[in-house]
Amino acid sequence: MLEWMKNVRKVDPYVPGEQPNDSNMIKLNTNENPYPPSPKVINKKLELEKLRLYSDPEVTELVCALADYHGLDKSQVFVGVGSDDVLAMSFMTFFNSDKPVLFPDITYSFYDVWAKLLNIPYETKALDEDFRIVPEDYYVDNGGVVFPNPNAPTSIYMQLDKIRNILDNNRDVVVIVDEAYIDYAGESALSLIDEYDNLLVVRTFSKSRSMAGMRIGYAMGNAELIKALNCVKFSFNSYTMNSLQIVLGVESVKDDEYFKEIIDKVRNTREWFSKELTRLGFTYPESATNFVFATHKSISAKELFEAAKREHIYIRYFDKPRIDNYLRITIGTDEEMRKVVDFLESYI
Repeated sequence: MLEWMKNVRKVDPYVPGEQPNDSNMIKLNTNENPYPPSPKVINKKLELEKLRLYSDPEVTELVCALADYHGLDKSQVFVGVGSDDVLAMSFMTFFNSDKPVLFPDITYSFYDVWAKLLNIPYETKALDEDFRIVPEDYYVDNGGVVFPNPNAPTSIYMQLDKIRNILDNNRDVVVIVDEAYIDYAGESALSLIDEYDNLLVVRTFSKSRSMAGMRIGYAMGNAELIKALNCVKFSFNSYTMNSLQIVLGVESVKDDEYFKEIIDKVRNTREWFSKELTRLGFTYPESATNFVFATHKSISAKELFEAAKREHIYIRYFDKPRIDNYLRITIGTDEEMRKVVDFLESYI
Protein backbone atom coordinates (compact mmCIF):
# COMPACT_ATOMS: atom_id res chain seq x y z
CA MET A 1 0.00 0.00 0.00
CA LEU A 2 1.24 3.51 -0.82
CA GLU A 3 1.96 5.44 2.33
CA TRP A 4 -0.56 8.23 1.62
CA MET A 5 -3.35 5.68 1.14
CA LYS A 6 -3.18 4.83 4.84
CA ASN A 7 -4.71 8.23 5.59
CA VAL A 8 -7.50 8.12 3.01
CA ARG A 9 -10.97 7.92 4.54
CA LYS A 10 -12.63 4.71 3.41
CA VAL A 11 -16.42 4.50 3.31
CA ASP A 12 -19.09 2.35 1.71
CA PRO A 13 -20.99 5.04 -0.20
CA TYR A 14 -24.73 5.51 -0.53
CA VAL A 15 -25.94 3.89 -3.75
CA PRO A 16 -28.67 5.96 -5.44
CA GLY A 17 -31.24 4.49 -7.78
CA GLU A 18 -30.06 3.77 -11.30
CA GLN A 19 -30.22 6.74 -13.68
CA PRO A 20 -30.55 5.01 -17.07
CA ASN A 21 -30.15 6.79 -20.40
CA ASP A 22 -32.96 5.02 -22.21
CA SER A 23 -35.24 6.95 -24.55
CA ASN A 24 -38.02 4.35 -24.35
CA MET A 25 -37.98 3.78 -20.62
CA ILE A 26 -40.59 4.02 -17.90
CA LYS A 27 -38.53 5.28 -14.97
CA LEU A 28 -40.13 4.41 -11.62
CA ASN A 29 -37.08 3.69 -9.48
CA THR A 30 -36.15 6.98 -7.76
CA ASN A 31 -39.50 8.43 -6.61
CA GLU A 32 -39.39 11.41 -8.94
CA ASN A 33 -42.61 13.20 -9.72
CA PRO A 34 -43.91 12.25 -13.20
CA TYR A 35 -45.27 15.75 -13.83
CA PRO A 36 -43.32 18.93 -14.62
CA PRO A 37 -42.67 21.70 -12.12
CA SER A 38 -45.11 24.57 -11.76
CA PRO A 39 -45.61 26.68 -14.91
CA LYS A 40 -44.36 29.58 -12.79
CA VAL A 41 -41.03 27.77 -12.54
CA ILE A 42 -40.89 26.85 -16.23
CA ASN A 43 -41.86 30.31 -17.47
CA LYS A 44 -39.78 32.37 -15.05
CA LYS A 45 -37.57 34.85 -16.89
CA LEU A 46 -34.04 34.34 -15.64
CA GLU A 47 -31.45 37.10 -15.53
CA LEU A 48 -28.55 34.85 -16.44
CA GLU A 49 -26.11 37.74 -16.65
CA LYS A 50 -26.31 37.88 -12.84
CA LEU A 51 -24.63 34.50 -12.63
CA ARG A 52 -21.31 36.37 -12.59
CA LEU A 53 -22.20 37.34 -9.02
CA TYR A 54 -22.15 35.11 -5.96
CA SER A 55 -25.56 33.96 -4.81
CA ASP A 56 -27.04 35.19 -1.53
CA PRO A 57 -25.33 33.06 1.15
CA GLU A 58 -28.32 33.50 3.48
CA VAL A 59 -30.78 32.43 0.75
CA THR A 60 -33.03 35.22 2.03
CA GLU A 61 -35.67 35.25 -0.71
CA LEU A 62 -36.36 31.51 -0.53
CA VAL A 63 -36.12 31.36 3.26
CA CYS A 64 -38.71 34.16 3.52
CA ALA A 65 -41.01 32.51 0.95
CA LEU A 66 -40.94 29.22 2.86
CA ALA A 67 -41.41 30.94 6.21
CA ASP A 68 -44.47 32.80 4.87
CA TYR A 69 -45.87 29.62 3.32
CA HIS A 70 -45.60 27.65 6.57
CA GLY A 71 -46.54 30.50 8.90
CA LEU A 72 -43.09 30.70 10.49
CA ASP A 73 -40.49 33.33 11.20
CA LYS A 74 -37.55 33.33 8.81
CA SER A 75 -35.29 32.49 11.78
CA GLN A 76 -37.01 29.08 11.88
CA VAL A 77 -36.08 28.01 8.32
CA PHE A 78 -32.83 26.62 6.89
CA VAL A 79 -32.34 25.87 3.17
CA GLY A 80 -29.82 23.52 1.58
CA VAL A 81 -28.92 21.67 -1.62
CA GLY A 82 -31.62 19.03 -1.41
CA SER A 83 -32.73 17.39 1.80
CA ASP A 84 -29.61 15.19 1.65
CA ASP A 85 -27.48 18.29 2.17
CA VAL A 86 -29.77 19.50 4.96
CA LEU A 87 -29.67 16.12 6.69
CA ALA A 88 -25.89 15.81 6.34
CA MET A 89 -25.48 19.28 7.87
CA SER A 90 -27.85 18.25 10.64
CA PHE A 91 -25.82 15.11 11.41
CA MET A 92 -22.67 17.25 11.61
CA THR A 93 -24.36 19.87 13.76
CA PHE A 94 -26.44 17.91 16.25
CA PHE A 95 -25.06 14.39 16.56
CA ASN A 96 -21.80 14.94 18.46
CA SER A 97 -22.39 12.83 21.56
CA ASP A 98 -20.55 9.66 22.54
CA LYS A 99 -23.99 8.06 22.78
CA PRO A 100 -25.47 6.35 19.71
CA VAL A 101 -27.88 8.04 17.33
CA LEU A 102 -31.01 5.93 16.81
CA PHE A 103 -32.86 5.22 13.57
CA PRO A 104 -34.86 2.30 12.11
CA ASP A 105 -33.20 -0.78 10.65
CA ILE A 106 -35.24 -0.43 7.45
CA THR A 107 -35.15 3.21 6.44
CA TYR A 108 -33.40 5.75 4.23
CA SER A 109 -30.03 4.13 3.59
CA PHE A 110 -28.07 7.38 3.73
CA TYR A 111 -28.38 7.59 7.54
CA ASP A 112 -25.81 4.92 8.33
CA VAL A 113 -23.51 6.24 5.58
CA TRP A 114 -23.40 9.70 7.19
CA ALA A 115 -22.93 8.17 10.62
CA LYS A 116 -19.94 6.14 9.45
CA LEU A 117 -18.48 9.02 7.44
CA LEU A 118 -18.67 11.38 10.41
CA ASN A 119 -17.67 8.77 13.03
CA ILE A 120 -21.02 9.07 14.78
CA PRO A 121 -21.98 6.02 16.88
CA TYR A 122 -25.40 4.67 15.96
CA GLU A 123 -27.86 1.88 16.64
CA THR A 124 -30.73 0.71 14.47
CA LYS A 125 -34.10 -0.24 15.94
CA ALA A 126 -36.01 -3.00 14.20
CA LEU A 127 -39.34 -2.23 12.62
CA ASP A 128 -42.10 -4.57 13.79
CA GLU A 129 -43.42 -7.41 11.64
CA ASP A 130 -45.70 -4.96 9.82
CA PHE A 131 -42.75 -2.66 9.03
CA ARG A 132 -43.85 -0.04 11.56
CA ILE A 133 -41.62 2.00 13.86
CA VAL A 134 -41.96 0.98 17.51
CA PRO A 135 -41.85 4.26 19.52
CA GLU A 136 -40.92 2.49 22.77
CA ASP A 137 -37.62 1.38 21.21
CA TYR A 138 -36.54 5.01 21.24
CA TYR A 139 -37.21 5.55 24.95
CA VAL A 140 -33.57 4.82 25.79
CA ASP A 141 -30.47 6.89 26.43
CA ASN A 142 -29.11 8.10 23.09
CA GLY A 143 -27.28 10.84 21.20
CA GLY A 144 -30.15 11.77 18.90
CA VAL A 145 -33.00 10.32 16.87
CA VAL A 146 -33.76 10.49 13.14
CA PHE A 147 -36.46 8.78 11.08
CA PRO A 148 -38.52 9.47 7.95
CA ASN A 149 -42.25 9.95 8.17
CA PRO A 150 -43.63 8.40 6.04
CA ASN A 151 -40.81 5.90 6.19
CA ALA A 152 -38.92 4.84 3.10
CA PRO A 153 -38.85 2.38 1.48
CA THR A 154 -41.84 0.96 3.37
CA SER A 155 -44.20 3.90 2.53
CA ILE A 156 -45.81 3.78 6.01
CA TYR A 157 -46.98 6.93 7.81
CA MET A 158 -46.72 7.16 11.60
CA GLN A 159 -49.46 9.10 13.39
CA LEU A 160 -48.55 12.32 15.17
CA ASP A 161 -49.33 10.98 18.65
CA LYS A 162 -46.55 8.41 18.28
CA ILE A 163 -44.09 11.08 17.18
CA ARG A 164 -45.12 13.08 20.22
CA ASN A 165 -44.36 10.04 22.41
CA ILE A 166 -40.87 9.79 20.94
CA LEU A 167 -40.31 13.50 21.55
CA ASP A 168 -41.59 13.30 25.13
CA ASN A 169 -39.02 10.61 25.85
CA ASN A 170 -36.14 12.42 24.12
CA ARG A 171 -36.21 15.95 25.49
CA ASP A 172 -32.41 16.21 25.81
CA VAL A 173 -31.39 15.32 22.25
CA VAL A 174 -32.31 16.57 18.79
CA VAL A 175 -35.04 14.57 17.05
CA ILE A 176 -35.11 14.87 13.24
CA VAL A 177 -38.27 13.95 11.36
CA ASP A 178 -37.46 13.53 7.67
CA GLU A 179 -40.66 14.44 5.81
CA ALA A 180 -39.64 13.89 2.18
CA TYR A 181 -43.05 12.31 1.43
CA ILE A 182 -45.33 14.08 3.89
CA ASP A 183 -47.32 15.88 1.20
CA TYR A 184 -48.79 12.52 0.15
CA ALA A 185 -49.56 11.49 3.72
CA GLY A 186 -51.18 12.88 6.87
CA GLU A 187 -50.47 15.65 9.36
CA SER A 188 -46.93 17.00 9.53
CA ALA A 189 -44.80 17.13 12.67
CA LEU A 190 -44.36 20.82 11.85
CA SER A 191 -47.29 21.56 14.17
CA LEU A 192 -45.08 20.44 17.09
CA ILE A 193 -42.02 22.66 16.63
CA ASP A 194 -43.25 25.41 18.95
CA GLU A 195 -43.86 22.82 21.65
CA TYR A 196 -40.58 20.92 21.27
CA ASP A 197 -37.46 23.06 20.93
CA ASN A 198 -35.41 19.97 20.00
CA LEU A 199 -37.50 19.00 16.95
CA LEU A 200 -36.18 19.54 13.42
CA VAL A 201 -38.50 18.86 10.47
CA VAL A 202 -36.83 18.32 7.07
CA ARG A 203 -38.53 18.65 3.67
CA THR A 204 -37.56 18.47 -0.02
CA PHE A 205 -38.64 19.93 -3.37
CA SER A 206 -37.67 16.68 -5.10
CA LYS A 207 -40.90 14.72 -4.70
CA SER A 208 -44.18 16.64 -4.60
CA ARG A 209 -42.74 19.84 -6.12
CA SER A 210 -41.26 18.03 -9.17
CA MET A 211 -37.83 19.65 -8.78
CA ALA A 212 -35.47 16.75 -8.03
CA GLY A 213 -32.97 18.11 -10.56
CA MET A 214 -32.91 21.54 -8.93
CA ARG A 215 -31.72 20.16 -5.54
CA ILE A 216 -33.62 22.14 -2.92
CA GLY A 217 -34.28 20.99 0.63
CA TYR A 218 -35.06 22.76 3.86
CA ALA A 219 -35.41 22.34 7.60
CA MET A 220 -37.76 23.94 10.10
CA GLY A 221 -37.32 24.21 13.84
CA ASN A 222 -36.77 26.69 16.62
CA ALA A 223 -34.44 29.59 15.94
CA GLU A 224 -31.58 28.15 18.02
CA LEU A 225 -31.51 24.95 15.97
CA ILE A 226 -31.50 26.92 12.72
CA LYS A 227 -28.78 29.25 14.00
CA ALA A 228 -26.60 26.25 14.85
CA LEU A 229 -27.18 24.77 11.37
CA ASN A 230 -26.19 28.02 9.70
CA CYS A 231 -23.01 28.22 11.75
CA VAL A 232 -21.95 24.81 10.47
CA LYS A 233 -23.01 25.65 6.91
CA PHE A 234 -21.01 28.90 6.85
CA SER A 235 -18.01 27.01 8.23
CA PHE A 236 -18.33 24.42 5.48
CA ASN A 237 -19.47 26.34 2.37
CA SER A 238 -21.13 29.75 2.48
CA TYR A 239 -22.57 29.51 -1.04
CA THR A 240 -24.35 26.18 -1.01
CA MET A 241 -27.40 27.45 -2.95
CA ASN A 242 -26.97 28.89 -6.42
CA SER A 243 -28.99 31.80 -7.80
CA LEU A 244 -31.21 29.64 -10.03
CA GLN A 245 -32.16 27.37 -7.16
CA ILE A 246 -33.22 30.35 -5.09
CA VAL A 247 -35.26 32.10 -7.82
CA LEU A 248 -37.00 28.97 -9.10
CA GLY A 249 -37.62 27.64 -5.61
CA VAL A 250 -39.51 30.81 -4.78
CA GLU A 251 -41.66 30.44 -7.92
CA SER A 252 -42.59 26.90 -6.91
CA VAL A 253 -43.66 28.00 -3.43
CA LYS A 254 -45.83 30.73 -4.97
CA ASP A 255 -47.91 28.25 -6.99
CA ASP A 256 -49.78 26.41 -4.26
CA GLU A 257 -52.75 25.58 -6.51
CA TYR A 258 -50.58 23.64 -8.97
CA PHE A 259 -48.69 21.99 -6.09
CA LYS A 260 -51.89 20.58 -4.60
CA GLU A 261 -53.29 19.59 -7.99
CA ILE A 262 -50.26 17.44 -8.75
CA ILE A 263 -50.35 15.80 -5.33
CA ASP A 264 -53.98 14.81 -5.92
CA LYS A 265 -53.15 13.38 -9.36
CA VAL A 266 -50.38 11.21 -7.93
CA ARG A 267 -52.57 10.03 -5.04
CA ASN A 268 -55.42 9.08 -7.39
CA THR A 269 -53.08 7.12 -9.64
CA ARG A 270 -51.56 5.44 -6.58
CA GLU A 271 -54.98 4.24 -5.39
CA TRP A 272 -55.86 2.82 -8.81
CA PHE A 273 -52.48 1.14 -9.20
CA SER A 274 -52.65 -0.35 -5.70
CA LYS A 275 -55.97 -2.01 -6.50
CA GLU A 276 -54.49 -3.43 -9.68
CA LEU A 277 -51.56 -4.85 -7.71
CA THR A 278 -54.01 -6.57 -5.35
CA ARG A 279 -55.80 -8.08 -8.32
CA LEU A 280 -52.49 -9.42 -9.62
CA GLY A 281 -51.57 -11.14 -6.35
CA PHE A 282 -49.40 -8.51 -4.68
CA THR A 283 -49.56 -7.38 -1.06
CA TYR A 284 -48.18 -4.11 0.29
CA PRO A 285 -48.45 -1.75 3.25
CA GLU A 286 -50.96 1.05 2.77
CA SER A 287 -48.91 3.71 1.02
CA ALA A 288 -48.71 7.30 2.25
CA THR A 289 -46.09 8.25 -0.35
CA ASN A 290 -45.65 8.51 -4.11
CA PHE A 291 -44.61 4.87 -4.34
CA VAL A 292 -45.86 1.40 -3.43
CA PHE A 293 -43.75 -1.19 -1.58
CA ALA A 294 -45.04 -4.51 -2.87
CA THR A 295 -44.34 -8.23 -2.78
CA HIS A 296 -45.90 -10.95 -4.93
CA LYS A 297 -47.36 -14.15 -3.54
CA SER A 298 -45.39 -16.47 -5.84
CA ILE A 299 -42.83 -14.61 -7.96
CA SER A 300 -39.68 -13.23 -6.39
CA ALA A 301 -39.04 -9.51 -6.37
CA LYS A 302 -35.63 -9.93 -7.99
CA GLU A 303 -37.13 -11.91 -10.87
CA LEU A 304 -39.79 -9.26 -11.47
CA PHE A 305 -37.21 -6.47 -11.18
CA GLU A 306 -35.01 -8.07 -13.83
CA ALA A 307 -37.93 -8.92 -16.12
CA ALA A 308 -39.23 -5.35 -15.92
CA LYS A 309 -35.80 -3.95 -16.73
CA ARG A 310 -35.66 -6.05 -19.90
CA GLU A 311 -38.86 -4.27 -20.94
CA HIS A 312 -37.30 -0.86 -20.16
CA ILE A 313 -39.35 -0.50 -16.97
CA TYR A 314 -37.11 0.61 -14.09
CA ILE A 315 -38.26 -0.08 -10.52
CA ARG A 316 -36.25 -0.39 -7.30
CA TYR A 317 -35.07 -3.64 -5.76
CA PHE A 318 -33.23 -3.78 -2.42
CA ASP A 319 -31.02 -6.80 -1.81
CA LYS A 320 -31.24 -6.39 1.96
CA PRO A 321 -32.48 -8.52 4.87
CA ARG A 322 -36.26 -8.53 5.45
CA ILE A 323 -37.05 -6.55 2.29
CA ASP A 324 -35.32 -8.57 -0.43
CA ASN A 325 -38.65 -9.83 -1.72
CA TYR A 326 -40.19 -6.37 -2.10
CA LEU A 327 -40.20 -3.91 -4.96
CA ARG A 328 -40.49 -0.16 -4.57
CA ILE A 329 -42.51 1.15 -7.49
CA THR A 330 -42.76 4.92 -7.97
CA ILE A 331 -46.10 6.26 -9.15
CA GLY A 332 -45.81 7.63 -12.68
CA THR A 333 -48.44 9.01 -15.01
CA ASP A 334 -51.66 7.10 -15.62
CA GLU A 335 -50.33 5.96 -18.97
CA GLU A 336 -47.07 4.72 -17.47
CA MET A 337 -48.82 2.82 -14.71
CA ARG A 338 -51.20 1.16 -17.18
CA LYS A 339 -48.16 -0.08 -19.09
CA VAL A 340 -46.66 -1.42 -15.85
CA VAL A 341 -49.90 -3.26 -15.07
CA ASP A 342 -49.98 -4.68 -18.60
CA PHE A 343 -46.41 -5.91 -18.21
CA LEU A 344 -47.06 -7.47 -14.80
CA GLU A 345 -50.27 -9.11 -15.97
CA SER A 346 -48.55 -10.59 -19.01
CA TYR A 347 -45.50 -11.79 -17.07
CA ILE A 348 -47.43 -13.27 -14.17
